Amino acid sequence: MNTTLSYYNLNAKEYSDSTVNADFSAVQDRFQSFLNPKAYILDFGCGSGRDTKYFLDKGFQVDAIDGSDELCRIASDYTGISVRQMLFRDLNEYYKYDGIWACASILHVPKVELPEVFRRMVLALKMDGIIYTSFKYGEFEGERNGRYFSCYTEESFTELLKAFPELQIIDEWVSGDVRPGRENEKWLNLIIRKSIIS
Repeated sequence: MNTTLSYYNLNAKEYSDSTVNADFSAVQDRFQSFLNPKAYILDFGCGSGRDTKYFLDKGFQVDAIDGSDELCRIASDYTGISVRQMLFRDLNEYYKYDGIWACASILHVPKVELPEVFRRMVLALKMDGIIYTSFKYGEFEGERNGRYFSCYTEESFTELLKAFPELQIIDEWVSGDVRPGRENEKWLNLIIRKSIIS
């Protein structure tokens, strides 16, 4: 993870410039359709702050965190809220959020560490809370171009969730990248609900 954070700190402006204006409204709206008005959202790895600002403008209450100091600074300036510098594994909230938005973020967590991150996300969610998350599509795990990636398919992600019977996938789709020139990059998108275990 240190290499990944170094990458984002060194390339924060370039990364932010390449993502902040990407139109992600179709996915943002798909996520918020499962939430009540004024719901409380955690943007879990907010990057440029694009999605935080979108949800704030829609009237939601939003907390935003990122592991990169530089991206926290950029996102705070862009969104007008204080973005906290925090690692995913340090999330320590209980029944606080109606939704957790983890867009192209927890894909940087090694697969062996992801169950612990999901455990913390589950604890931070209220009952019937919603998670959106996305991963590059495939089975690759390792470092590419200075960042660590854990990729998933429908089958391998379902296997990961077997450890969390309270989580149910309620929407799942594969999409292309929304950034110009990268449409051929495939992403696995998931919307997951926390329910009472029957």
